Amino acid sequence: MSSYLDQVKWNADGLVPVVAQDAHTGRLLTQAWLNREALQTAVTERRAVYWSRSRGKLWRKGEESGNVQKLVDVLLDCDNDAVCYRVEQVGGIACHTGRESCFFQRLDGDSWRSFESVLRDPKQLYNK
Repeated sequence: MSSYLDQVKWNADGLVPVVAQDAHTGRLLTQAWLNREALQTAVTERRAVYWSRSRGKLWRKGEESGNVQKLVDVLLDCDNDAVCYRVEQVGGIACHTGRESCFFQRLDGDSWRSFESVLRDPKQLYNK
C-alpha cells in the first residue's frame, strides 16, 4: 500500500501548489507551495505548514504573526497535482499585508483594484 504522499504528483522541484480556503465561509485565503515534509508535518500537527521557496525551509503559518491556520481538511484535486487546505483562520488575517485574504485585488477594466481593507498594520503583525 502506498503512502498518501506517494500519490501526490510532485513537480520536478518536489513541490505541489496548495490553496488555503476558509472552512466556514469558503473564502480563498492564500496560495503557497508544499513539499513532502510540509504536507506530512501539516497532517501531523493539524495546522497549515507550507514550503517557503524564498527561505528554503518549512513555514508554519502564523509562527511570526500569530495568525495560525488550523487544519480542518486536506483535499487533493483530480489530477493529484494540487492540494487544498481547508482551514480555520485564527485572528481573521491570512495575508502578510494585514488583510483577511491574499486575494484582495480585483480586475477592473485593465487595472487591479484593491477591494479589501487592511485589518491590522503588518508592522504590528511582524514587529519589524
